[in-house]
Amino acid sequence: MNKNDPLLSLRNQIDAIDQEIQALISKRAECAVEVAKVKQAAGDTNFYRPEREAQVLQKVRDRNKSLLSDDEIARLFREIMSACLALEQPLKVAYLGPEGTYTQSAALKQFGHSVSTLPCAAIDEVFREVEAGNADYGVVPVENSTEGMVNQTMDMFITSPSIICGEVSLRIQHHLLSRLSNMANIQRIYSHQQSFAQCREWLNSHMLGVERIAVNSNAEAAKLAAAENNSAAIAGETAGEIYHLQSLVKNIEDDPENTTRFLVISRQKTEPTGNDKTSILLVAQNDPGALYSLLEPFRRFAVNMTRVESRPSRRGIWEYVFFVDIEGHFDDKNVQLALSAVKAEALMFKCLGSYPRAMMK
Repeated sequence: MNKNDPLLSLRNQIDAIDQEIQALISKRAECAVEVAKVKQAAGDTNFYRPEREAQVLQKVRDRNKSLLSDDEIARLFREIMSACLALEQPLKVAYLGPEGTYTQSAALKQFGHSVSTLPCAAIDEVFREVEAGNADYGVVPVENSTEGMVNQTMDMFITSPSIICGEVSLRIQHHLLSRLSNMANIQRIYSHQQSFAQCREWLNSHMLGVERIAVNSNAEAAKLAAAENNSAAIAGETAGEIYHLQSLVKNIEDDPENTTRFLVISRQKTEPTGNDKTSILLVAQNDPGALYSLLEPFRRFAVNMTRVESRPSRRGIWEYVFFVDIEGHFDDKNVQLALSAVKAEALMFKCLGSYPRAMMK
């Protein structure tokens, strides 16, 4: 290749830049190890701090002036941070498995690929692994933009001592996966019941007479489809790669903006970042206007309420538990005043945690 070739010149520039990037990443890793030593000397064993991670990533996004999007540049830094944190203390993260679920994707999005992941067969098992100390963190689905709340997760918060320390929003793209190459030969489709609901219109238009079998997760659906003839699964691209299935049709979800919100649970509280949410659990008095009285302090103290959901309490007939999300951190003065007033009105009050708001889809 000619020395004056513009392509060669550009490649040489890229090689030089890569060398600088690698040297700086090495320096960052060395600093991470020193941070671990300082924390150990001070008796601090919490090497991962969700609020610190959120602040660093927000700074990355704020100063981004590159051709890469804010989300892309943040993803790159997330992986660098994950690798550096693994030098301090490898984290174990439990998630709703098996391998290849959207929940695993959410866990890796939150913590990066340098963590150790622990697949669990059910949502309650994720909570138990965190409560027992077998996992440092857990990731569970809580809400889908199309189908609403995940009731199993909501119910677990009623009794679990686990604390919410983060949230993850993940764009969900469903594919029809199969060993077959012809849709006409598919006799049954496996998927999670939420995914069936999210793809209802497409299924009714293209697979109306095909049996639909609900299973615990999309990854389990892919595993079953890989082991059977004339079967298919609705799952994500990662599950298709793991179980060697081809994608017959991509993006069959009815809503192109289909997004699922996941919560990160742990045993530790999270400090304020300035861009936080707080989740609480309430039971109202069984009196006229009780719910209004319960929620009115949020208006009085200028606290924005972003979500209210109800579930049967399982303690009495027609008694309901309300799950409420508000903007702000428990340590914020106006939030403390509002929650103090709410607690005085409630039959039951439980703060589920304050945590950084999710930044990326």
